[in-house]
Amino acid sequence: MSARRLAISQPDNFKLSASAKKKIASWVKKYPKDRQRSALIPALWIAQKDAGGWIPEAALREIGDMLGMAYIRVYEVVTFYTMFNLEPVGEHHIQLCGTTPCWLRGSDDLIAVLERRIGPRGSVSEDGKLSWVEVECLGACANAPMAQISNSQDDLYYEDLTAENFEALLDNLQSGGVVKGGPQNSRHTSEPEGGNTTLKGEGPYHEEKIVYLPNAEKKTKLSTHGGGAPKAKRKPAKTKPAASAAKGVSASKPKAAKPKVIYTDGPTDGAPDDLKKIKGIGPKFEGDLNSKGIYYFRQIAAWKAADVKMVEELIDSIPGRIKRDEWVKQAKSLAKQLSSQASKQGAKS
Repeated sequence: MSARRLAISQPDNFKLSASAKKKIASWVKKYPKDRQRSALIPALWIAQKDAGGWIPEAALREIGDMLGMAYIRVYEVVTFYTMFNLEPVGEHHIQLCGTTPCWLRGSDDLIAVLERRIGPRGSVSEDGKLSWVEVECLGACANAPMAQISNSQDDLYYEDLTAENFEALLDNLQSGGVVKGGPQNSRHTSEPEGGNTTLKGEGPYHEEKIVYLPNAEKKTKLSTHGGGAPKAKRKPAKTKPAASAAKGVSASKPKAAKPKVIYTDGPTDGAPDDLKKIKGIGPKFEGDLNSKGIYYFRQIAAWKAADVKMVEELIDSIPGRIKRDEWVKQAKSLAKQLSSQASKQGAKS
């Protein structure tokens, strides 16, 4: 970046207005007493607006006194940031983007218009209405070429410029007319010219009336009354009868080595375990699990990946939550503790 200097010609008696001082004071209050110099950037911006678009040298000293800063510190900041103008500008200050996207879309033609109407870069028009500089990317590449035009009220982007509509825009500014910011052609924001071209025909998303899931293996009908796709009901997993049951032996209690994933007929081994001891399971999840036939730590401890997936669908849990919260690992530990306690009690008796 080239060196920046204050204007040689300075006003004799510049003072910030009472309104500007009030605005700066409101910014100062946002920071702790020993950090009030953090308000320097907004203070300089307020001073620039107050002085008509540029910052006189006297404003730097006044701001330094308000913030308890040495003058040289204020000078260092104002000469570093190109957002601050160090020389007088026109009533409407034009910052024309000349970076590659805008250049490819014709910014050279716009520069030619500005040079012919105002003068070389950094010039102010004879009537004081217009001034201009070339700047780097302003972040509106989709609407190139573009310019930002600032005045005492606002700082607006003017996009999709051509030599013709740019000439008309400058005419309006010089005559005191109102020029609307944004694209200067027929398009809205960054949409294609002529309007949007997608999601316009009949289809599953037309007017938000979703009737089926696209790309599904089977056409699943959806409710159009909100709530999205209904969850498919999953039947509880069937369990094979124990070998002992086939021989006429009671199978009311499952073997500890191979506990069932789901009990379809309610708890079969006494009172259910307190599943809330597993971190991640609260009263709601415990109720949901019980309603689906899951009552004991050993059931959860026996889950495999397929079981976890099935249970997440049954209780409408966030996918991956069971694995993330390590329900199976916790259940194994708790089941082991219960087994150990039962063994000790059996030994005592």
